[in-house]
Amino acid sequence: VQLQASGGGLVREGESLRLSCTISGSISGIGAVAWFRQSPGKSREWVATIAGAGTTYYSDSVKGRFTISEDNTKSTVFLQMNKLKSEDTAVYQCTVDLGGDRFGPWGNGTLVTVSS
Repeated sequence: VQLQASGGGLVREGESLRLSCTISGSISGIGAVAWFRQSPGKSREWVATIAGAGTTYYSDSVKGRFTISEDNTKSTVFLQMNKLKSEDTAVYQCTVDLGGDRFGPWGNGTLVTVSS
């Protein structure tokens, strides 16, 4: 399984971006996909997960502003980010959520920069 994130960019506070995570390879066994982010000088932070039947989970820091979804083929997972804040600036990565706080493989990162 390979994952590739895209869609990052430079936006102003209050604006929106949509990230995409394209999944290739043997996707039939994937139960859940998660987005993480890492800001400079900080540890990697879990952002959101989409699991079977489209169940979604969010960190408190993004709940109500971000929406995770997937396409009908489950080969692309999206992260719609609204009302962006400067503290959302980070490199965003997608990964397979294996359960039990285990994740992998990891896709490349896509940089989101929110200017104040």
